[in-house]
Amino acid sequence: MVDYHATNNQHQQSAPGGGQPYMEQPDEWDRDLLLDPAWERQQRKTFTAWCNSHLRKSGTQINNIEEDFRDGLKLMLLLEVISGERLPKPDKGKMRFHKIANVNKALDYICSKGVKLVSIGAEEIVDGNCKMTLGMIWTIILRFAIQDISVEETSAKEGLLLWCQRKTAPYRNVNVQNFHISWKDGLALCALIHRHRPDLIDYSKLRKDDPVGNLNTAFEVAEKYLDIPKMLDAEDIVNTPKPDEKAIMTYVSCFYHAFAGAEQAETAANRICKVLAVNQENEKLMEEYEKLASELLEWIRRTIPWLENRVAEQTMRAMQQKLEDFRGYRRIHKPPKVQEKCQLEISFNTLQTKLRISSRPAFMPSEGKMVSDIASAWQSLEQVEKGYEEWLLNEIRRLERLDHLAEKFRQKANTHESWAYDKEQILSQKDYESASLTEVRAMLRKHEAFESDLAAHQDRMEQIAAIAQELNELNYHAAAEVNERCQKMCDQWDKLGTLTQKRREALERTEKLLETIDQLYLEFAKRAAPFNNWMEGAMEDLQDMFIVHTVEETQSLISAHEQFKATLPEADSERQAILGIHNEVQKIAQSYGVSLSIINPYSTISAEEIRAKWDKVKQLVPQRDQALQEEAARQHSNERLRRQFASQANVIGPWIQNKMQEIGHSSVEMSGPLEDQMNQLKQYEHVIVAYKPNIDKLEGDHQMIQESLIFDNKHTNYTMEHIRVGWELLLTTIARTMNEIETQILTRDAKGISQEQMNEFRSSFNHFDRKKKSGMETDDFRACLISMGYDLGEVEFARIMTLVDPNGTGVVSFQSFIDFMTRETADTDTADQVVASFRILAADKPYILVDELRRELPPEQAEYCIMRMPAYTGPGQQPGALDYTCFSTALYGESDL
Repeated sequence: MVDYHATNNQHQQSAPGGGQPYMEQPDEWDRDLLLDPAWERQQRKTFTAWCNSHLRKSGTQINNIEEDFRDGLKLMLLLEVISGERLPKPDKGKMRFHKIANVNKALDYICSKGVKLVSIGAEEIVDGNCKMTLGMIWTIILRFAIQDISVEETSAKEGLLLWCQRKTAPYRNVNVQNFHISWKDGLALCALIHRHRPDLIDYSKLRKDDPVGNLNTAFEVAEKYLDIPKMLDAEDIVNTPKPDEKAIMTYVSCFYHAFAGAEQAETAANRICKVLAVNQENEKLMEEYEKLASELLEWIRRTIPWLENRVAEQTMRAMQQKLEDFRGYRRIHKPPKVQEKCQLEISFNTLQTKLRISSRPAFMPSEGKMVSDIASAWQSLEQVEKGYEEWLLNEIRRLERLDHLAEKFRQKANTHESWAYDKEQILSQKDYESASLTEVRAMLRKHEAFESDLAAHQDRMEQIAAIAQELNELNYHAAAEVNERCQKMCDQWDKLGTLTQKRREALERTEKLLETIDQLYLEFAKRAAPFNNWMEGAMEDLQDMFIVHTVEETQSLISAHEQFKATLPEADSERQAILGIHNEVQKIAQSYGVSLSIINPYSTISAEEIRAKWDKVKQLVPQRDQALQEEAARQHSNERLRRQFASQANVIGPWIQNKMQEIGHSSVEMSGPLEDQMNQLKQYEHVIVAYKPNIDKLEGDHQMIQESLIFDNKHTNYTMEHIRVGWELLLTTIARTMNEIETQILTRDAKGISQEQMNEFRSSFNHFDRKKKSGMETDDFRACLISMGYDLGEVEFARIMTLVDPNGTGVVSFQSFIDFMTRETADTDTADQVVASFRILAADKPYILVDELRRELPPEQAEYCIMRMPAYTGPGQQPGALDYTCFSTALYGESDL
């Protein structure tokens, strides 16, 4: 049975034969639980009066509820009266089993109406169990007096409560929230009577501090004028802290059935409320779209100038900071805006669908805030963003190259300046004027050696000039200092050339006077000079900085270094030969007692210098070995990063393409209920969202590649930019496809289209979409309409094409096709229906008064009408009259307010 101590848990139970759910009941209850005495007294009186209000139609009544139903006869009679159906013929005997049989027939009939009776048996009723009898009568009241109450898609207890709240809302001191203490002061009952029969009660004279008087007034008026018997005692209700909920519900349900005649006006008010609620919701969506569009466009407007700022920094650290700022923009600031853009498109499509479904004019955003405007602004942002990233990477490459060239310039310039430090002074000497012939010849040979040295340094000067020129072409920030230093060296070089030529001419003039020369010194000078230049070149090459980007380039440098090391034995032989000449001179001098100058008169290069430079070369060779091996290890590490990125990108790229194809195929080939299609798309969405960590991991690998200054990857055709664009397109595609299905569901539900019709529309569309591009061409659309039974002339077909293809693209989308078919098959609210509803509320007057609106509509929607409804100016005009006809047609865009 129903636990009638806990009405708040009562709901409707499913009736056999597919009826609406009736009520939920607990599986079992404590049979020894006792009713509160006050509640039991109220229930006895109320349920007895309710039963007698029906039994009197058959000329009988009951006096004691638990005694008079014991034989089952009056119980069966009560069910026949309230249901209008005949029950099985009762047993006439007076034995206990006859009574049990009759009660069982009544209980079986109750069960046949979808009521699940728990713990109620015929024996308890026959034995006069008060608790079980009251529970059974409450079950009958719920099933036959309350279950069928329905208000705004709510039913039974909730529907009855909502009906009471709606009817008593305009009355002061009335706030109906339940079926117990909200009724203690009697004002709620008086308000219900006054709302429907204001001639029976003067509500303004009632006082909240007189609950007994209010209750008795309501009871007396209801019994006298509404044929509702008195089922309650005012003193019991007032003196009970919490009146019995079932007794109150039973009594209030009698008022609902008594006033059922007012349903037409309430239905009309509901229709108006529904129409106005749709309008208010649409206006809210429009305001939200305008706000979101403005914020997104403002963000794009602020971001583009930042990305267009291409002022290069002068240091690598500053440019790397710019790159890090750009990565932060990509990871943190842009993704939420991508979501906002997608949500904005979805909101716009949803709003247009709702407006179209409710036959409202299409929403036209403010100038510059159309979806196309936002897409155009977004495209501009994407283009600027791509250019900014390319510029950043190019600038970093340029600065890296500049740093390398600047260091190389400094090394070569230092070497040259060190070499040329005292050459100008030496060439300007006139020591040959006081020299002997031997000394002059030595000077001449020494000068010849210097000329060889000078020629050998010509390549270095050309390299220095070439490096300086490249630094200028790459806009090196210290180009002025480089140019000044390079120009100084060039001027010095030209002066050395001039001085060299002058000194040669002077020595050649003196040479004719001098004949003796030491051949050994000359030979030493001739062989020592190029060897010394070779050693200086070798030291310069061994200390030269290098920049490579691949393992192959590093290996090429290592091979060249190995080739250089292979020449060392030959160079060592030359060194020994040169030192042998020096040793021979010393031997001859020692043998013949010749006094020699410490410095070779033919050369500034000493044996000690050759030894020192040779030792330096031998020291630099292993250092170069180590530097090349470290670079090789770094390039191998870079290669691993390339392969690691490529292995993921070569999986993620095709995965994104496959998902795009699957979604594209599913949007064309899906069939069955739209909810199943939506569930399938949500599964796609779940798979895509779950795949996001793979994208994030690839982003991390990409960041490591950029931090390692790796600019190419031969192992994959996918770049991070390809992956990002594909991922964003995949997210946008699944969101748009789900929005299309949601739009179809909205269309189906709002237009009353069955799932079979929707499947038929989809099947026809797919059949005539011959190119499978989600759109029928004009001839295919004509063939589709003819196949569906349309008799089309050219004029009629042209009219239909203006509806489904207003932009003249020559292609009919599925959404346009659905909109057309729903307009052809579905019924919608119209302006005429709304006008007819207002006419009911206005009692067939061509105008409506403010008081009537406030009485029949909820406060918010009543004020909405009053603010927007124009004054009535037609025949029979009264002060404060409003024109509801003009207002209704304006709602559907058929006129202007």
